[in-house]
Amino acid sequence: MTEHKAIPHVSVSYACNGSSKKTNELGMRAMQERAYEKRGEQYLLIKSPPASGKSRALMFIALDKLYNQGVKKSIITVPEKSIGASFNDEELSKHGFYHDWHVKPQWNLCNAPGGDNGGTVKSVKAFLESDDKTLVCTHATFRFAVDNYGVEAFDGCLIAIDEFHHVSANPDNKLGAHLGQFMTRDKVHIVAMTGSYFRGDAEAVMMPEDEAKFDTVTYTYYEQLNGYEYLKRLDIGYYFYSGSYIEEITDVLDADLKTILHIPNVNSRESTQRGKTTEVSEIMDALGTWKGKDSSTGFDLVERANGTILKIADLVDDGPDRHAKVLSSLKDPSQKNNRDHVDIIIALGMAKEGFDWIWCEHALTVGYRSSLTEIIQIIGRATRDAKGKTHTRFTNLIAEPDASEESVTDAVNDTLKAIAASLLMEQVLAPKFNFTIKRADSGPVEGYDYGERGYDPNKTNIGVNEETGQFQIEIKGLVEPKSEHATRICQEDLNEVITAFVQDKTSLERGLFDEEVVPEELTQVRMGKIIQDRYPELDAEDQEAVRQHAIAALNLTQQAKKELNPGAAPEKGGNTALIDGVRKFTMDVRDLDIDLIDRINPFGEAYAILAKSMNEDSLKQVAAVIAGKKVNLSIEEARGLAKRSLKFKKERGRLPSVTAADPWEQKMAEGVAFLARMKAEAANG
Repeated sequence: MTEHKAIPHVSVSYACNGSSKKTNELGMRAMQERAYEKRGEQYLLIKSPPASGKSRALMFIALDKLYNQGVKKSIITVPEKSIGASFNDEELSKHGFYHDWHVKPQWNLCNAPGGDNGGTVKSVKAFLESDDKTLVCTHATFRFAVDNYGVEAFDGCLIAIDEFHHVSANPDNKLGAHLGQFMTRDKVHIVAMTGSYFRGDAEAVMMPEDEAKFDTVTYTYYEQLNGYEYLKRLDIGYYFYSGSYIEEITDVLDADLKTILHIPNVNSRESTQRGKTTEVSEIMDALGTWKGKDSSTGFDLVERANGTILKIADLVDDGPDRHAKVLSSLKDPSQKNNRDHVDIIIALGMAKEGFDWIWCEHALTVGYRSSLTEIIQIIGRATRDAKGKTHTRFTNLIAEPDASEESVTDAVNDTLKAIAASLLMEQVLAPKFNFTIKRADSGPVEGYDYGERGYDPNKTNIGVNEETGQFQIEIKGLVEPKSEHATRICQEDLNEVITAFVQDKTSLERGLFDEEVVPEELTQVRMGKIIQDRYPELDAEDQEAVRQHAIAALNLTQQAKKELNPGAAPEKGGNTALIDGVRKFTMDVRDLDIDLIDRINPFGEAYAILAKSMNEDSLKQVAAVIAGKKVNLSIEEARGLAKRSLKFKKERGRLPSVTAADPWEQKMAEGVAFLARMKAEAANG
């Protein structure tokens, strides 16, 4: 029997209270009901994880707009044809709703033959001229239709954009440009839906002035999984390997678990360069002895050492006949509830968005994925609820940097990006934090449990609402947002802010490998600069409020790992229950204040896990590459430090001193001195 290596990971445990799967009298699950309450909004953004029911939520909203709000037609757009099946006919009235969802066959253009810029574009025009109400098409078909007929042709329609993260505010993104034109004209309704409101390329999805027009419905990953019936725990981790990933695949691929294996892109560093079909064959050889193909499903049959037969769906071999048979077998509705239908799916560029296999227990991905959204989509394949499925996991296999490689710097960059993705996933999977300032008259909030001793008016408190998976956390010295825009950011968009921060290479590199870094340089200066650049329309006080809320959310999640995983041995992995950890950290400190939070290096625990999972020589190699890029203080950083110095002077009545014992005070003083030198040099020519 293969002995599987323990993988350092973070574990999130869930209550299994069934709330996210219960339906109301209209047949709506929790997320759908929340979205339906906002059905009257002209512009609606739904942020909700995979499998939470976004497609059906849109059906409810679209039908209400068509029947009750004077909207003439609804046009549903999806990124690829396969997702169009999510909007097939549904007898919603059977479950209590007022109308059924129906799309005439000729208006589901995802089923039409040919490409996106041909007959389907003409069909959009024919639909607009018809008396019918609903059309489904790809993003591409819709873009071409707008190019051909203009935005005014869609006046009075509902435009629904599924997988909204495909949109970008970049002028080169046609769908994003069209969205801006629709909102300027202001004669359509728009519903945008996504499981992850951030893009791997760090482009903004929408311009701030457009985004401010949307009302947002947020349903978190934690709420979704907390309300399942069966799934109790999700583990996320990464595993570094050297040499060929094929040689180590069986160390981390447990064939007893239903697994989706995403192999690396053929042009990536992790690819064996022997060809994608060869890699699939080698994976099967590592798992056992190939016994042929099942004639009815097209699945490969592999006999393991213990005599059992694995049924493996190969989605990498793209020969038209074979590929179509395997894909059709995976989508066979009669097998949806058959756990034994297939054991392992091997994919390259498929089985991500919109792919539904409820039995998947392990999403195993080889190679760094440049898009954080793609990682979230892959994890979403493993987070479906199914009877008897209590645990699931996501593992990212990453090639260790090799000092002999010419591209060692690129390898280090990939390593850092993988760590950033892991940090973000921990944040996405954590419960929602609602931060409030601790005042003399603060009291308990209804619906929150404050532990055995209850609410203590003499200290900062943490309350937990198990049903919604939300934490209410008091923090001394917290700046609260004043404007409606800043309030919305603090309530809805902290993960997007944290994404920008963990993707900031300088912050990540220094936080992980610079032993001399002062945490406030990251938490106050670097994060402060990111907030200023991202939200220039906010005043200084609101920018500081957003900064404090974002760094508090990130650091509380990171400290949760530390609290329940002190000095875990590498062979035991890093099993951390985030929720208990957050509560333990906040209870262990006498008072939680923003200065304490700012003094925590956000990347400290990521380094601890990295040190357990990476070869020591490789770790030194990464540190050496980053140390070689170390630069002196920049003018921008000095200005940031000088701003903090003014706040220090206001509070203490003096400027920071370069001889102070506190390293953060020293750093602020260095910033002031640096600017003074620059000013003197400029004056002296």
